[in-house]
Amino acid sequence: MKKQPQANQTSAEVSIEKRHQTRRRLTIRGVLSFFIVLTFVRAAFMHRYENMFVCVLSLVLFCVPMLIERSLDIDIPPLMEAIIYCFIFAAEILGEINSFYTIIPGWDTMLHTINGFLVAAVGFSLVDLFNRSERFTFKLSPLFLAIVAFCFSMTVGVLWEFFEFGADQVMGTDMQKDFIVQNIHSVSLNPDGLNNVVDVSIESLEVNGQDWMEFPGGYLDIGLIDTMKDLQVNFIGAVAFSIIGYFYVKTRGKGKLAASLIPIVLDSQGSDTQEKKSKKNASDREPNADPSRPINQNDEKE
Repeated sequence: MKKQPQANQTSAEVSIEKRHQTRRRLTIRGVLSFFIVLTFVRAAFMHRYENMFVCVLSLVLFCVPMLIERSLDIDIPPLMEAIIYCFIFAAEILGEINSFYTIIPGWDTMLHTINGFLVAAVGFSLVDLFNRSERFTFKLSPLFLAIVAFCFSMTVGVLWEFFEFGADQVMGTDMQKDFIVQNIHSVSLNPDGLNNVVDVSIESLEVNGQDWMEFPGGYLDIGLIDTMKDLQVNFIGAVAFSIIGYFYVKTRGKGKLAASLIPIVLDSQGSDTQEKKSKKNASDREPNADPSRPINQNDEKE
């Protein structure tokens, strides 16, 4: 009887903490949504309909974490959800509309690194949810979970680069940003036709009567360097979270960093199943029987 007040106090503290977490989530999402709405209004006054579409898309993406929580019956940690909101805002509003991709060096590299980290977290979480579910009989080792998370992140990264290449070729965009090249290393420039690399420094380059050594400063590499750089930093982010996830599963929840990034499975299904079992057991009992009295074989025969 003395433990009941302590249990009530613990449940009250948990409910208070959940309310604080919900308030922090709503605050971050609300502030960022407010800036997106202001950007939408500004784009409407300037008749930039493409930017208006990006703002609407950002607001739709803000609803994805909530829909995932409801559909999968999970709880996304506040830190993970905040990173997702900030990533969407930084990529769509700051990067695309405010031209941070071209104004700030390394902005695209930073986002691709975070993207590799986040996608690995998503892939790890999905497989870990299946791994802990009672519907599936197989159980995966921590190493295999980390490998699946890494492969999932790299696959998404490659598919995104496919999308960028397709958009550049079909719609004439420049999602694969160009790089200035001032040195060429190629066996195609070998005058003897041998498989030996020839290093050539670009000192003069004229295109359509314009000296490209003055501007932009050399030969333009069309997307290859950007693609490989994006995949490399995606690799770094994927490896980082795969290592964190491995030790999280190995110690099963002792890592604070991984616990703040991996969704938690809610026990609603388990509680419903337990409630159904208790109702079924109650209905099988005799109305006037004493539940504390054990049933012997003679009672069963009678």
